[in-house]
Amino acid sequence: MPKLPLFTPICGIRPAPGKAQEIIAPPYDVMDSDEAREFAKGKPLSFLHVSKAEIDLPPGTDVHAEAVYQKAAENFERMLAQGLLIREAKPCFYVYRLQMGAHIQTGLVVGACVDDYDANRIRKHEFTRPVKEDDRVNQIKYVKAQTGPGLIAYKQIAEVDAIIKRTVKNAPEFSATGQGGVIHTLWLLSDAADIKAIVEAFERQKAVYIADGHHRSAAASRVKKMMVAERGSAHTGTEPYNTYLAVAYPVSEMKIWDYNRVVKDLNGLAPEQFLAKVKESFEVKEVNGQAKPAARREFGLYLGGKWYALKPMVKTPSGAEDPVRALDVSVLSDLVLDKILGIRDLRKSDRVDFVGGIRGLGELERRVNSGEMAAAFALFATSLEELIAVADDNQVMPPKSTWFEPKLADGVVSNPLL
Repeated sequence: MPKLPLFTPICGIRPAPGKAQEIIAPPYDVMDSDEAREFAKGKPLSFLHVSKAEIDLPPGTDVHAEAVYQKAAENFERMLAQGLLIREAKPCFYVYRLQMGAHIQTGLVVGACVDDYDANRIRKHEFTRPVKEDDRVNQIKYVKAQTGPGLIAYKQIAEVDAIIKRTVKNAPEFSATGQGGVIHTLWLLSDAADIKAIVEAFERQKAVYIADGHHRSAAASRVKKMMVAERGSAHTGTEPYNTYLAVAYPVSEMKIWDYNRVVKDLNGLAPEQFLAKVKESFEVKEVNGQAKPAARREFGLYLGGKWYALKPMVKTPSGAEDPVRALDVSVLSDLVLDKILGIRDLRKSDRVDFVGGIRGLGELERRVNSGEMAAAFALFATSLEELIAVADDNQVMPPKSTWFEPKLADGVVSNPLL
């Protein structure tokens, strides 16, 4: 049975001409049910009616109830039947550009090979949680399509760059403004020679890297196994379910934001006692204004209405020694969260929370000043190079190590199972 290439073109399902602005929606996992319900008010075509279909059921409905997945399928099928969503007649790639202010990144919507994900050629850097995997599996099964793309990073490929640059000179299928003013623009890439060149260029790559969307990727792998079992001898290995929906961007164009920490208590210490313990491992300087780290191994601490700049005085691991322990998020955990505050498992502790850098350091101040939190820590953003080093070493990052922005929208392109 033939193995699919790393990336293959797909018969994508996308908004009909003129409908994208009404359809595209924030990804399902960036808002809760109440926020989604509010966002979709007066927007009957919003893809949230598919990706978070509980908004069309009574408030308080369990988001994992079968009725939610049934409603998602019903809404998706209706949008197809009414011609609001259209399916590509033949497999193609798409060029997908995100623009947030001055930041622009341009990549490809692809069918990523599930076998390559299973073989770790599409490399991971996070653990997944079964309950979140189960949710995506059910969503895919009922809707009969992958509706939320994974985000993949790849090392620059000159011939792919050239094809993308040529494609974006054409008129796009649509350009629509999403949440936060991010502009989402999609071009069709259907030329057979270009498709062949892209497929072959990626086949020469040793590995690509999941940046975001580990649960979407893992769910697609599970769905493939189910489909193979269900179809038996009819399975050919080339069906769309052998791939999963992803958008791949060159590393050089992607942006990781800082992912900051706030803690609820100081482990029984008074603020001055806590600060004294921090000074055992860090050079500590009180600063005017916010202490936003400008480089690796710089940290900001907000405590008692004051900002402090921290730099370790003790030896910290290098990337060559251990790419995970060398991360700034690990250094903070080792020297402060674990050693001083006794917070040892970031996945399970209810004493720590995480704030995406796009919210700014003002959000850290707000949460401490409100009394909700006792202290906040600002970090320098993890780099793509650090992410790749961890993935290449077959390790996983600590929770909430990376925050990618701008976010891909749901509803831009979906990948049908058959």
